[in-house]
Amino acid sequence: MKKLINEKIKATWFIRYFGLSKVPLIFYCRPSVIKLTEETTIIKIPFKRRNKNHLKSMYFGALAVGTDIAGGVLAMKLIRESKRNISLVFKDFKADFLQRPEGDTHFTCNDGQAIKDLIDEARETGERVNMPLNIIATVPKISGNEPVAKFVLTLSLKDKSI
Repeated sequence: MKKLINEKIKATWFIRYFGLSKVPLIFYCRPSVIKLTEETTIIKIPFKRRNKNHLKSMYFGALAVGTDIAGGVLAMKLIRESKRNISLVFKDFKADFLQRPEGDTHFTCNDGQAIKDLIDEARETGERVNMPLNIIATVPKISGNEPVAKFVLTLSLKDKSI
């Protein structure tokens, strides 16, 4: 039996609702989920007037939103599946800009297993635990899988169930 609502559409709606209710800049950037599995998240930020800078490339703020969502939505999914009350925050943000993103930009996080391990560590220790997440930004229609930027966010989790 087919699901009534495709999982990618459901996840996209969740992100946009979260943005509208909690972080309006997320909603404003109009992110979409391309892929969401236990291991990988791919988020697309469309290249529209609202996301461009004066050089006609994607604005830094929109890049930060895509990066935040790519790591955050994967962590939120895995936390929800763990059925624990775990607090999530990003502790820091590092960026390496390689090319100008001049098209729809995809943000990929492949750290699902490491996030699961961090959730387990937070549950076992009861302490705040940290881990770097690697996010790669690409513009598939222009440069294929060649990165236009690389980001590292430090994911910080604390199990509040204890």
